[in-house]
Amino acid sequence: MIQNELIARSPLRILESSTHGGLGKGNLGVLAARRGVGKTACLVHIATDQLLRGRHVIHVSFAMNTGHIVDWYEDIFREIAVAYGLDQAMAVHDDIVRHRIIMNFNQQTMRLSQAIGSVRAMIRDGHFAADCVVVDGYDLTRGGLEELRQVRAFAADQGLEIWFSASLGDQEPRYDEAGVPEPLAPLLAEISVLICLRSEGKHVRLQLVKDHDQPSAQNPHLELDPKTLLIARV
Repeated sequence: MIQNELIARSPLRILESSTHGGLGKGNLGVLAARRGVGKTACLVHIATDQLLRGRHVIHVSFAMNTGHIVDWYEDIFREIAVAYGLDQAMAVHDDIVRHRIIMNFNQQTMRLSQAIGSVRAMIRDGHFAADCVVVDGYDLTRGGLEELRQVRAFAADQGLEIWFSASLGDQEPRYDEAGVPEPLAPLLAEISVLICLRSEGKHVRLQLVKDHDQPSAQNPHLELDPKTLLIARV
């Protein structure tokens, strides 16, 4: 399968249609779930889709090291290439790697606003024309609403889409009537798209909780494939 056809058939096109065209520049998206449910796999799948579309991605990791992040990208790309029979897969792989930068920070010593300052410098001084930033492993509740407001202003200024993963802890949290997890409720005003990953037996469903300013979110009918951890149609 040629690359353009793969892009068109990706289940992420369903997510885009469910969110009225996708996250969009200047907006913040959040993938929220309990620890170990599949947030990083989803985040990397979204980033890889951006790369396949010729866009530039900065992956900001607050993990102890970036080695496992690189492994996630390799695994997700390999699964996509095999699942869709991607033509010239290695040539495509080598091309998209050049459009990706991984930056690693320590959450104990650096705030999100400081990390975003480093991202700004990479875009400006490193001449890396990023289209999308993904942030993995940062505790969004640490900086609160004001910090997210600053990040959203940065996204608007730079014309970026920014996706976060948000851990909801080891136990299933409380959800309000709209499906918003209790820890993220105070931050909802600055989140444009909120997707919760809900474990249902052997399946992990993607639940669209907030879709920009739409009154009710649609069900995108997507889940994580339990074998490949790719986002897949139900």
